[in-house]
Amino acid sequence: MKTTLTPERSAASREALRRANAAFARVYPGESASRQPVHTVYGGAHLFRATTARKMGDLALAALREYAPDSTALAHGLGLPQRGGFAQRVHSRVVDKLEREPVEDFRIDFEDGYGHRPDAEEDAHAVSAAAEVARGLEQGALPPFIGIRVKSFTEELYGRASRTLDLFVTSLLEHTGGRLPPSFVVTLPKVTVPEQVTALAHLLSELESAHGLKSGALTLELMVETPQALFDARGRPHLLSLVEAGEGRCSHVHLGVYDYTAALNVSAHVQSMLHPACDHLRDTVQVLLAGTGVRLSDGATNVMPVGPHRKQGDTPLLPTQQRENTDAVHRAWQMAYRHTRHSLERAYYQGWDLHPAQLPVRYAAVYAFFLEGLEPASQRLKAFVDKAAQATMLGNVFDDAATGQGLLNFFLRGLACGALTEEEVRATGLTLEELRSRSFRAIVEARAAPSR
Repeated sequence: MKTTLTPERSAASREALRRANAAFARVYPGESASRQPVHTVYGGAHLFRATTARKMGDLALAALREYAPDSTALAHGLGLPQRGGFAQRVHSRVVDKLEREPVEDFRIDFEDGYGHRPDAEEDAHAVSAAAEVARGLEQGALPPFIGIRVKSFTEELYGRASRTLDLFVTSLLEHTGGRLPPSFVVTLPKVTVPEQVTALAHLLSELESAHGLKSGALTLELMVETPQALFDARGRPHLLSLVEAGEGRCSHVHLGVYDYTAALNVSAHVQSMLHPACDHLRDTVQVLLAGTGVRLSDGATNVMPVGPHRKQGDTPLLPTQQRENTDAVHRAWQMAYRHTRHSLERAYYQGWDLHPAQLPVRYAAVYAFFLEGLEPASQRLKAFVDKAAQATMLGNVFDDAATGQGLLNFFLRGLACGALTEEEVRATGLTLEELRSRSFRAIVEARAAPSR
């Protein structure tokens, strides 16, 4: 057939398009295939020990036994449905999780959870915390994800923050013989300008070079806690510029909703995870970072699930005191449950936790979210896989792979955190091997391959 456009006529525009598409793909590679934790627990560096995660799990189990010893109590405390054994499934899986892997991600905190201390004291805690991480690494006691949060890189705090980073990493590598914990990350809070991120990236590069680490072994994450992290002085979006300033090291962005709302002059008594300003923050960050592969984490519930009465020695609490404690804990749990659900429904699959007694409600909310969506998601994914394989065998184009990948991601997240079992995932018709490929398109192509 006769055409007008020859390769020579379209060569220049084709090359320009190729370069533009390649540049786009570098900035927007899509969602990472690696596991994302459902939470990050922040704890002061002065308190961290190799056994911290296990101790937090024991305290969380004790809180669950005291305030929700069975599924009926948990359903009452959180408002979970009990039909069809739903609350029982949630409760049993929460118990299993707290026994098996109570903390998914822990951040050893030298910032808000630590405060400002004399330099000699922070120096000592940086070294001792590193030694505890090394001991936990040797004993296999660390969470799957761990890192440190240093102070911000403002003019006043840069010297202190960079020294703590250097002391911690140097001491850790000396204790471990140059080995880092898996998924180790450095968190930079209250970031406002790209130069702060670049400065951290360069420090990490220098540490890698000095200790013989592979380039990129030390990763970083940013905390968005000010309006200036979203927009520059001229009102132009620049969050992506902050991420790019990390020179490929930035893996996560965490939201600090209380600092953010305070920066907007929101009164303290109405600051909340559910404040409209926080939804605007979530939406803006999602839009600015969609497709970049940077993982997002929401903030924390700042009301702790702690009763007003504490046991004095061997003297038991009065029945009225016990009821008041239960009511206070349940109110805090209900608030945390609403906050976590709010985040999940807006595609924020990770958040902060600050207290051991928050762990049961974190997992209960996450597990209820995934279990509620299990049956319809199973049916949809099975149908998508069947239709996609048939379309491929017939030589037709199947153009809904993005929907299929979204459903696959649902099961990957649910399985990774313990919300879903392998048996429930296999009910989709997928094998575990197919699921581990983490690619809907790869699954469809592999199923279609024998017919070619």
